[in-house]
Amino acid sequence: MRASFGAAVFAALAGCHADAGRGTLAALHSACPAEAYWDRDGAACRPRGDGAAKVAAGKQALAKLDVEVAQQALAAADAGGPLDHDTNVTLWEQRGISAAYLDDERGAGAAFEMMLALDPGHFLSYTLSPKATFVFERVRNDARARGVPALDVVWPHGQRVGDPVPLDLEVVADPKRFLRRATLFVRTRGDAGWRAADIVLASAAERRVVLPPVDARKPVSLELYLRAYDDHGNEVLTWADPARPREIPLRYDPPIPWYRRGWFYAAAGTVAAAAVGVTVYKLTIAPPDKISGGVTVH
Repeated sequence: MRASFGAAVFAALAGCHADAGRGTLAALHSACPAEAYWDRDGAACRPRGDGAAKVAAGKQALAKLDVEVAQQALAAADAGGPLDHDTNVTLWEQRGISAAYLDDERGAGAAFEMMLALDPGHFLSYTLSPKATFVFERVRNDARARGVPALDVVWPHGQRVGDPVPLDLEVVADPKRFLRRATLFVRTRGDAGWRAADIVLASAAERRVVLPPVDARKPVSLELYLRAYDDHGNEVLTWADPARPREIPLRYDPPIPWYRRGWFYAAAGTVAAAAVGVTVYKLTIAPPDKISGGVTVH
């Protein structure tokens, strides 16, 4: 039988509680496609809007050194709906470059600082004007001392098929204070579609999420990745990704055959004891079915 996080399994388990130490069984919904986002209020996938197109237009204008047009397009991106992580990084990169080109070092520094919070390993092209690269290098050196946003996701070893799977999420660091909520994406390895659980985050707090049991007849693995969002729903942190998810192995313990279960041995022992009792009774206690002896006639 193929393991699955099918809708029927989750519907059947939605109201159950899985303690697993503490925590409540996660309510999972179908994951949205890349061009959409999950609207918590409407409980449905919604189109992202034209935010990514605005960012692309701003980048194109900036490449032509049309800085004012670029800034207008980048400013309009805020109203274009939640941005995915890569687009969000590009937005702040382009904002930093455009501000630097206008000799706004303070604005450029703030934009590059946000960009590095979103993507600490990001680099600017050294073909850019020194107006941008000098500011970026200064901000990058300062950012190392402040630390970077980080989430930790851990689980106990030795998870089994058929048992709830507890995950502990901890906000390790949030210097920009933008980690507001997260979505955990999960599927059984081999399944095509992902399912998602929405999680509210709190700084310096640990949150337990309990995934429903997996129905399988062999060892399987759960694949998972996570996205964190700011107040506007923009992606601000990634943990693993769909192409390289983390895995939780689930071992499979075959059911014990009926003839090896405790109740069977108990019943067998009772029958055996009863048989021994009958034998002892017949041999030592029960009256004989024949009486031997002689008869004397006087």
